Order: sequence, then structure tokens, then C-alpha cells
Amino acid sequence: MPDTTPADFFDFFTEIGILEQLSRALLEARLPHGLIAPHFTVLNHLTRVGDGRTPIDMARAFQIPKTSMTHTLKGLEAQGLVELRPNPEDGRSKTVWLTDAGRALRAQVIAELGAQFQQMMTEFDVHRLTEIKPVLTDLRIYLDNARNG
Repeated sequence: MPDTTPADFFDFFTEIGILEQLSRALLEARLPHGLIAPHFTVLNHLTRVGDGRTPIDMARAFQIPKTSMTHTLKGLEAQGLVELRPNPEDGRSKTVWLTDAGRALRAQVIAELGAQFQQMMTEFDVHRLTEIKPVLTDLRIYLDNARNG
């Protein structure tokens, strides 16, 4: 690929950044008052990887300070969407568990997004998205591994 340059990577990541901002706004328009995208991403993360994660492990996964994760978790706990339990392996820390309300909220938001996605499917060729998803997944795995050394 002789015509590619490092600037191509910059342009690519700029597009991803803009997509993230637009998709965040789309998501946050469907969240209850007081919740923002980082709250939803925690619900989504726990659904994807399973309950019982420690806040420090979650902070590492999100690449944010532990204090930021603690603040996010306190907000979710106050809303009854997660439960913090003592860590059976380390009495000094806690583990995070989704509540039924947290699972229900996640499902509700995804269902509400479904209508928007249905409209998008009529106006944008979804097959183009399914074609590039493996490339995006490979890039995510590469960046994840590079981050972890």
C-alpha cells in the first residue's frame, strides 16, 4: 500500500471519534434523567463480561482512574442499577453486580435504540457495516493487546 501514510490512521481515528460523539448523543437521549453514557457502558460491560468484577479491574478495562470508576458506580448504585458486594477473595475491596433493574434498563435502552437503528437500515446499507466489522474487531484486539504490553 504505497499510497498510505500515518495521516491515514489519524483520519480514520478522527472518523471513529466523531462517530463515538454522535452515537453517545443518540444513546444519552434514551437514558433516564441523571444517567449518562459512562453509566450505560458499565451496565453493558457487566452484561458482556459477567458480574463480580472489582472496581479496579473495571477501571483498567475502561482505562480511567479508579476514582472515576468509583464515582460512576456510586451513581449506578444510587439508582439501584448495580449492587456492590464484599469481595470474597479480598475483604478490602468490593465486587460489582448488576441488579434486575440494571438489566431491565439496559434492555429497555437497547429496544428504544432499535427503532432508530431500523430507520438507519432503510437509509444506510447495513451490509457495508457488517463487512467492516471484522476489521474493526481486529483493530480493537490489536490496540487492546498493544495497551496491555
